[in-house]
Amino acid sequence: MQVPIMAELAAENRTPEILFWVGCAGSFDQRAQKITRAFAYILDKIGISYAVLGKEEMCTGDPARRAGNEFIFQMMAYQNIQVLNGYQIRKIVTTCPHCFNILKNEYQVLGGNYEVVHHAEFIQGLISEGKIRMKESGEFKGRKITYHDSCYLGRANGIYEAPREVLEAFDGELVEMKRCRSNGMCCGAGGGQMFKEEEKGGTRVNALRTEEALQTGASVIASACPFCNTMLTDGVKLQERDAEVQVLDIAEMVAASLAI
Repeated sequence: MQVPIMAELAAENRTPEILFWVGCAGSFDQRAQKITRAFAYILDKIGISYAVLGKEEMCTGDPARRAGNEFIFQMMAYQNIQVLNGYQIRKIVTTCPHCFNILKNEYQVLGGNYEVVHHAEFIQGLISEGKIRMKESGEFKGRKITYHDSCYLGRANGIYEAPREVLEAFDGELVEMKRCRSNGMCCGAGGGQMFKEEEKGGTRVNALRTEEALQTGASVIASACPFCNTMLTDGVKLQERDAEVQVLDIAEMVAASLAI
């Protein structure tokens, strides 16, 4: 894929419509890289002008702050803000709710003021505007789909409808888990837990959440967060159901269903 780099566009005095903030998971995790490619594919096909920071993008510092290391967080945040402000970035779209939350709500006090949009809302907007059309007989038509609410997208930022509206566009059957929306259950990775050793307990959080998803009878578990995707994928494999149940990001589902 030929992905535009911000430094290269700036050298040509070009300004993209949006900056696509990839995030650590989307950059380095093999599974999350598929989500990154899917979203970039959508942007390419729709003809939206975008760019990524590439090697200039650092971690937002979210895991460090959640784990209690304020010094590391501020060091990372200041460096990112200097880069973003240097390019006069105004609008950022990201596929990671953790990046979305911290860029939108916690960078402002440090001098980083941007319009930050999560890809669920961004894609939903494109569908509403008629810029994204789905295949009439896409692979998700008629299939039972359940959606897992990311903590940082749902409870932290109140975004519940946009991802569901995207899923409804597939003409499948959207079924809700017992715990959903504001009463949704964490996948087990939030708040820096992704990088911690396991604590003593009888059941893994991701296994419990996956069981709730499987109880809906859905053949697709949709998420809008790379961390949630990892935890639910591991949970499905633990249940030995990965041959019959897919765990997919909404961007992957849209990319696979675009009417081009």
